[in-house]
Amino acid sequence: MKKVMSFAAMTFFALAAVSLAASEKDTMIDKEKAVWQTVQDKKYDAFRKNLADDFRGVYREGINDTDKEVADVKKADLKSFSFSDVTVVFPDKDTALLTYKVTTQGTQDGKDVSGTYNAASVWHKGAGGWLGVFHTEVKAE
Repeated sequence: MKKVMSFAAMTFFALAAVSLAASEKDTMIDKEKAVWQTVQDKKYDAFRKNLADDFRGVYREGINDTDKEVADVKKADLKSFSFSDVTVVFPDKDTALLTYKVTTQGTQDGKDVSGTYNAASVWHKGAGGWLGVFHTEVKAE
């Protein structure tokens, strides 16, 4: 009987841990989508509030700091976006790494940039909550 109770307790805690991890992953996916939504809605102050002061973005055009990232987003007209193949890993309890494909319709500086991109973001949890510290995307071929 003692073995059965011990097994039941272990199973409960394992399921609780998996449930908590799944919920944290969903939270991070929701945060990532919310940032994209701020771009689509042209809510630049809300976009900025999701970035750490030492944020870096890496793109074909170059490496952005926080100010350059916000400036570039202001030049975008994002009509639509959708995520697929999303994965979330937590290298530690305060860091989340997301990788995903994002399919977009829109322009940047008046140029059509619609397509499917492979993307990655790193979020870090500090005193101010979860903030984006890194993002990159490259057009899928």
